Amino acid sequence: MEARAIQRGVRQSARKMRLVIDLIRGCAVPEADAILRFSKKRAARQIHKVLKSAVANAQQAAQRDNAPFDADGLRVTYAVVNEGQTLKRFTAAAMGRGTPILKRTSHVEIRVVGVEAPAAPGPAAPKAEAKEKAKPRAKAKKRAPAKKKKTTKKASK
Repeated sequence: MEARAIQRGVRQSARKMRLVIDLIRGCAVPEADAILRFSKKRAARQIHKVLKSAVANAQQAAQRDNAPFDADGLRVTYAVVNEGQTLKRFTAAAMGRGTPILKRTSHVEIRVVGVEAPAAPGPAAPKAEAKEKAKPRAKAKKRAPAKKKKTTKKASK
């Protein structure tokens, strides 16, 4: 089960938000939730909203498929922050000039995937492993030694 959530146009630069998103990439959802909740960065609040939305989307998908759902079994597999539209403004400067102000925005995308428990091997699995071990391995072919280049000396006049 995979779910994603995207928030576009967050009024913070992508560079600042990437510092926070790098902390949660690959983490389990409860661990990522704790990291974001106790982070002092302003970006953590926006990213936390997106993470909660992705978990809710996963829950809805599980409910739609009539599958069991466990939020603690989810893992953040993909988390990126891309640059959004830059808002261009001007402010007054010396001698009647105006200097530009770039108000940067960003887009946040998070994907979560449910970690499924591996199936217990049946009685046929150990026999297959024993057959794999019994097979002889192919021998590596020997290479011919590399030929040396002939160097010719030019006669000097």
